[in-house]
Amino acid sequence: MRTLKQIVILLVVALFCASCSSVPSVSNNPWQVIELPTTANIQDIAFTDDRDRGWLVGSDSTILETTDGGKTWEPRNLSLGDQKYRFTGVSFAGSEGWITGEPAILLHTTDGGKSWTRISLSNKLPGAPNTILALGPNSAEMTTNVGAIYRTQDAGQNWKAMVQEAVGVVRNISRSEDGKYVAVSAKGNFYSTWEPGQEAWVSHNRNSSRRVENMGFAQDGRLWMVARGGQLQFSDPEKHDEWQEAQYPEISTSWGLLDLAYRTPEEIWVTGGSGNLLRSPDGGKTWEKDREMENIPSNLYKIKFVTPDRGFIIGQRGVLLKYEGSSSAA
Repeated sequence: MRTLKQIVILLVVALFCASCSSVPSVSNNPWQVIELPTTANIQDIAFTDDRDRGWLVGSDSTILETTDGGKTWEPRNLSLGDQKYRFTGVSFAGSEGWITGEPAILLHTTDGGKSWTRISLSNKLPGAPNTILALGPNSAEMTTNVGAIYRTQDAGQNWKAMVQEAVGVVRNISRSEDGKYVAVSAKGNFYSTWEPGQEAWVSHNRNSSRRVENMGFAQDGRLWMVARGGQLQFSDPEKHDEWQEAQYPEISTSWGLLDLAYRTPEEIWVTGGSGNLLRSPDGGKTWEKDREMENIPSNLYKIKFVTPDRGFIIGQRGVLLKYEGSSSAA
C-alpha cells in the first residue's frame, strides 16, 4: 500500500511539473478573440485586394465573409444542394478567388465573392481538393489530399498535372513562394518534398523517433518542422536536406506544437494544443509565451499572417484570433 501511495504522489508531482513553464511571458498580448457565428471547424482564411474584405471556410459547408478587416464575420449561403461539404482551402489574387473542399468541390469567383461558380472536376481526380493558391488572372495551383498537384491557366477548365504520381494520404501540405512543396504523411512517419521540374515527390525519413506534426518553409527558404512532444527544428541554411539541432521552445510542458508562421523575417509565432502560443523575436533563438491565450479551450492549429500587421489564428469549434499588434519589424 505504501508503494502504491508513493507512486501516486510521484505521478501528481510529475503532472504538476508538466504544467509549469519557465518561458518568460510576452510584454503585451497582441491577439484579440473574434466571435464567430458558428462552432464549425474553420480550415482556411484569405482576403481579396480590398484589405477589409475576406473569407473564412470550414466544415458543415461553412463560408463566412468580413467587410471590416476581420473584426466581424457573416455567413454566406451558396446554392450547393443538400450535400454537406468540408471546405478546406480559400485563396484570392485581387478579386479572383477559389474555394476547395470535400467531397470533391471547387468554387471560383471573379468579383470578390459576390457570385461563385462551381467548376467541374474529373471523377478520375486522385483524392479530394485540399489546398488552392490563386496565382493571377484565370490561374491557380491546387493540391489534393493525396499529394497530387495541378495548375490551371484558363479559370479551371483544364488542369495540368505538375507531378506524375501522388504521394499518398497527407497530414498537411505547404508551398513556398517559389513553388516548392513539402508534405507530411498521414501518420507523420515521413515527409516528401517536390520542386518545379521534378517528375515525382522525393521521400525523406523523419530524423527522430518523434512523429512529425507539421512542416513548412521559412522566409529564407529553409524548412521548419514541428514534431510530437513540442519539438521544433530548422533545416541547415546551406544544406536544406540536413537539420539543425532540435529545440524545445517550452521544454517543461507536454503541449504539442501544431503550426508556425513568420510575422517578419525574424519574428516567429508558434501555435499548439490547449491555447498554447509562443513567440520568438530573434528567429528561434529565444522564446516567450502569450499566457493570456491559455484559457482558450481550443487547439490552435493554424496561423497565417496576411501582412506583418494583420494575422489570424484558427482554432477548433469556431475559435478565431486576430493580431492587433505593431506592424514594425521585430
